[in-house]
Amino acid sequence: MLEKIEETTEFLKAKGIVNPEAGVILGTGLGGLTSKIENSIGIDYRDIPNFPVSTVRGHAGKLIFGDFGGKKIVAMKGRFHYYEGYTTEQIALPIRVMKYLGIRHLFLSNAAGGVNPMFQIGDIMIITDHINLMPNPLIGKNDDRIGARFPDMSEAYDRSLIDKAVRIAGENRIRIQKGIYLGTSGPTFETPAEYSYFRAIGADSVGMSTVTEVIVARHMGLPCFAVSIITDLGVEGKIAYTT
Repeated sequence: MLEKIEETTEFLKAKGIVNPEAGVILGTGLGGLTSKIENSIGIDYRDIPNFPVSTVRGHAGKLIFGDFGGKKIVAMKGRFHYYEGYTTEQIALPIRVMKYLGIRHLFLSNAAGGVNPMFQIGDIMIITDHINLMPNPLIGKNDDRIGARFPDMSEAYDRSLIDKAVRIAGENRIRIQKGIYLGTSGPTFETPAEYSYFRAIGADSVGMSTVTEVIVARHMGLPCFAVSIITDLGVEGKIAYTT
């Protein structure tokens, strides 16, 4: 694994992706944010050694480096999912590469179903914690050069970043929710019984990404901040046909 990480990192450095301060992973339908990145360098995933290729509509499959908000960032315009047939190790590789490029924080977004009855379609939910119902990406032999065998997950999502986001949202009168995200493998959407179960065990939103990436980031000591955009509701009486 480390050899692949280093090979990919050196390739990207040679292309001009050097010392980004933050990594960003953009979820379904949110790739348009990359149009705000200035002085950008874009590289298709298919041209990057060891990178998987996005197969899902709405995930462009491009790595973008440049200036955003006065900071150098590297952004994934499209992510990889377990249901696409990739291993958790393959899904983990881009996060590990971004760490080796120099990022100090990881920001993630996703489109998710809301199971909290107080949520509305279009809500922004700041993720405060997660429930993982997918295979753990750290199963297997651990490389101590990358991270600890048993990483702590008591603060998977950085509290100081959450507090800062809440303050900024309040100052700008942006409606937000806070809650727990549950990650499933997909690709099926949930049954009504599953929605009820997820709510019963503490989830506020459910989706098919993010958790694997956050576990890998925390394995390497990266602080994380993530949001869900609520695109449908898994609440009794509000469940609609989705495909």
